[in-house]
Amino acid sequence: MSIEVLNHHHPLRPAPWFSHGLCGGCKKTGHIYNGYRCADSECHDFLYHKECAEASPVINHPSHPKHPLHLEKYFGRSKCPICGSGTGTYHLSNVGYSCSQCIFYIDLECSRKSQPPYFIQAKSHKHTLVLLTKKIESGQCEVCRKTVVGKNPYACFLCKVFFHLDCVHLSPEVNHHSHPNHPLALLTTGAPDYTDNTCILCGRDLEEALRHCSICNFSICFDCAKDPPPPALLELKTHEHQLILLPRQISFTCNACGMQGDRSPYYCTQCNFMVHRDCIGLPHVININRHDHRISRTNYLSPGVWSCGVCRQSVNRFCGAYSCSVCSSYVVHSQCATRHDVWDGVELEGIPEEAEDIMPFKVVGDNLIRHFSHEHNLRLGEEHNTRHDERKRCQACIRPIYPGPVYSCERCNFFLHEVCANLHLKKRLVFHNNPFKLKVMGAPVVLSCGACKGGFHGFSYRSPNFLELDVRCSLVSEPYVYEGHLHPLYFGNKGASKCEACDEVIEGIALYCDDCNFVLGFCCAVLPKTVRHKCDDHPLFLSYGEKASGKYWCDICEEETDSKKWFYTCADCGVTLHIKCVLGDFLNLMPGTIFEERRYSMIVVVNDRSFRPFCGHCKMRCKCTIIVKVRSPFNVFMCSYDCLYTYLIEKNAIFYS
Repeated sequence: MSIEVLNHHHPLRPAPWFSHGLCGGCKKTGHIYNGYRCADSECHDFLYHKECAEASPVINHPSHPKHPLHLEKYFGRSKCPICGSGTGTYHLSNVGYSCSQCIFYIDLECSRKSQPPYFIQAKSHKHTLVLLTKKIESGQCEVCRKTVVGKNPYACFLCKVFFHLDCVHLSPEVNHHSHPNHPLALLTTGAPDYTDNTCILCGRDLEEALRHCSICNFSICFDCAKDPPPPALLELKTHEHQLILLPRQISFTCNACGMQGDRSPYYCTQCNFMVHRDCIGLPHVININRHDHRISRTNYLSPGVWSCGVCRQSVNRFCGAYSCSVCSSYVVHSQCATRHDVWDGVELEGIPEEAEDIMPFKVVGDNLIRHFSHEHNLRLGEEHNTRHDERKRCQACIRPIYPGPVYSCERCNFFLHEVCANLHLKKRLVFHNNPFKLKVMGAPVVLSCGACKGGFHGFSYRSPNFLELDVRCSLVSEPYVYEGHLHPLYFGNKGASKCEACDEVIEGIALYCDDCNFVLGFCCAVLPKTVRHKCDDHPLFLSYGEKASGKYWCDICEEETDSKKWFYTCADCGVTLHIKCVLGDFLNLMPGTIFEERRYSMIVVVNDRSFRPFCGHCKMRCKCTIIVKVRSPFNVFMCSYDCLYTYLIEKNAIFYS
């Protein structure tokens, strides 16, 4: 079940039991138990406490007894009477309660508190403390050592120290359920040297303020001390019995995910079940962006050797995992399946399954279909002409129609490769957690592919956040196997990497080899295996590099070709050609298409044997098969994007704001 909040543009969905971060409602950082999280992969760190997300829309508060207060985004019209926040400026991300009749505002967190007294005698200090009504410019809390700037803290004028409202009543020693043997002392200068400086409960590094038992060397962070994990809980999604917190350092194997843990698991006293607290509340049925079917959580796998469909590491069959009921060999680690970049955050248990593999056409006769992208029927036939026409191209992928099965319209010049005609209307892809939808190019614009970064016309797959993917890149699946490398390749995002095929730096998702350091970018993974070019009468084949020591030369640009990198070659003539020289920048644009770029009209042109124009910028003959002509007022041809944009800049056609 999703929930809407005032200060976020996506719905929030119930989060797993334990999270840590900043609450989008009360703006407090700490542990969030059984709260809410944004399911969108772009802002998965947006969290909400359960009580903040489900806050009442109208309340009465003793600080403003005259009128009811309404929940709204805070626009900074007045400061909070409890904590003193508010600057008179706009704070669109803040949420609180305001009075519709008065200039009055109270923070969401403070709405659950009463008005603090002006004078107190606190356990944390020997002198009387005074509540400041004006915000101070500098200072830190004497207890937690965090800043008090922007708040109304308590102050001791004799000692010149400050205390947060939440810290002022903290006792020097407390009895804590996580360590019932001895009281935990409040330390404000960091953990002693003999500790490992980590919290026993959550494993995070300790800050200056913490709770500590010197007898047992037991330390917990300030967040766990103030908002501790429950000592016991019953979560039937995880286990049928009550689970008890075991607050100590202990090495264990989690029965939910199969991974090792080193501290504070939840434990079943009846059946020796032990689990990370982060694995409590895992969903039962989910969709992930690495597989076409739903996967379901199972406590045990059948005998055999299993590997994870996301990380490819081995899966312990005696611990929990996710498996596919359709693909019997597909399993995923629990932690891999619920990663924010893999899962869409939706629990599907009890929700009827919707078909996602929707076909894009209806069969209306023998070898005859009505495709969603075209108004006429398309007939399946076999293309036999080996001397292809560059103007005769597939409307989906914009690649030429080579010999093979193809759908064509008998009434107009519309063609689809058979594989392109069968592209599903919805498809799950690694680039987003939600399904992509197949779109037909409407207005003639050049789209930019989110995978290979190249410009393209034709069909695209579009994500909910409007990421466009060229259909060629959408067909790349894992394991990706090609004859130029011994091992299969898998999707990954390891930061800036260098493509082995072209030596260019890749940012974002690429294809990686688990067995060696081989990396392949999408732009090279979708290169056509066979092409034609006017420089040679024969088909050109993609070569994946050779170990020959001799020099190779490109027959188009007459410059040296690196034999260790990919290139095109002719089996009959033995020529070698740079990929860039053969394909160029405009390979994926439809010939004859008129489009606008930077406010100027362009047309895509086929550069054939009878037509060898000079580039308007570099003044060289245009070598590639597809080029662009800048129409009025320039009427010049461009051989590449570099030449196009440089030329327009020089002509003052591009202005930067």
